Amino acid sequence: MTYRRAFAEVFGTAMLVFFGVGTATLSFGFKIAGLSGSAGVVATALAFGLVLLVLVYAIGSISGCHVNPAVTIGFLFAKRISFSDAVVYWISQVIGGIIGAAALFGIFHGVPGYSTTKVGLGTDGYGSHSMVGLNAGGAFATEVILTFIFVLVILAVTKNSANASIAGIVIGLSLTLVHIIGIPLDGTSVNPARSIAPALFVGGSALSQLWVFIIAPLIGGIIASGVYHLLYAEEKAKSSQEAEAA
Repeated sequence: MTYRRAFAEVFGTAMLVFFGVGTATLSFGFKIAGLSGSAGVVATALAFGLVLLVLVYAIGSISGCHVNPAVTIGFLFAKRISFSDAVVYWISQVIGGIIGAAALFGIFHGVPGYSTTKVGLGTDGYGSHSMVGLNAGGAFATEVILTFIFVLVILAVTKNSANASIAGIVIGLSLTLVHIIGIPLDGTSVNPARSIAPALFVGGSALSQLWVFIIAPLIGGIIASGVYHLLYAEEKAKSSQEAEAA
């Protein structure tokens, strides 16, 4: 593990939180989209997807651009990263998320009347904090399913270096897709670092509900690695045989 890879994960996660959570706060906290919840959902989904798309091409060659503990745990269980590297990635991602959230917190304090109580900071939540009133069980299931889909796509599209030119587009669009359905349900996490960072500044129910947005995405990432092995086991075995024959 080099410092460059750790720094790339810090930087990438900070940017993901800054642009994604920042857009969510502007859309739903400051209500720049007015009464149109759909406009806020689309804007936020695009912000998360576009920033990840850009980051894949910017830092993908350095760290793989995980910028998400759920992605890292998926790669760990898929045996594509060591445990020691995964731990460094997790620490870097949480630090990066906090830096991104801190930057937003500082900027928004320049807006008259801003407070985390009234405006928030793009936190995830269920119950009264869900646009549709989704309960804890529903939020947990949502995060497992959406993270599973997202991480499986990443594992699949990055398994072959020949896909490098299109990987960022596919990964960015997949994050946009899961946000479009997930935002009205629970705000969409699929990324513990993204949820931890703003919750630390908002406190209250954002912190008490945080367990869902840490545990469920990690489970989703683990399930994705299992399905990945199931789907591509024969392909990996064939590649190994060809390598041995060569």
